[in-house]
Amino acid sequence: MASSDIVIDTNIFTGALMRGDAGLNRKVLEMAFRDEIRPVMGDALYLEYESLLSRAHLYENSAFTAAERSAFFDDFCSICRWVEIHYRWRPNLRDEGDNHVVELALAAGSPTILTWNIKDYRHPDLLTDLSILTPAEYLRVKKRL
Repeated sequence: MASSDIVIDTNIFTGALMRGDAGLNRKVLEMAFRDEIRPVMGDALYLEYESLLSRAHLYENSAFTAAERSAFFDDFCSICRWVEIHYRWRPNLRDEGDNHVVELALAAGSPTILTWNIKDYRHPDLLTDLSILTPAEYLRVKKRL
């Protein structure tokens, strides 16, 4: 199966590591490691992932140690398609911190962003053909649920 390029927001990756009941998040990551989807990564998203992974209080109920989380992130990065952003679109999302995710998707030519924060991506000033989906919506579309 050919993989689709997809921007995976940090809340999916960290959610898969934070708690035991992270089935949908883990399914998305499993698809990535099976080459059914190809995660897209850029500098700003990478730094956001690193920041979240360094916050020990988020992982108090996690079965993963800090070293295991770091190793898993390294493995995840190795399967990502790295994209350099040469043009800033600034879609003016409700949460300024999410603009870089849309910029990455546009730079990568990736039509899909997976996130649990759908509301943060509504009503941008920049109109695009991006699909902003939760893992549940995406897996339902792909008939993986």
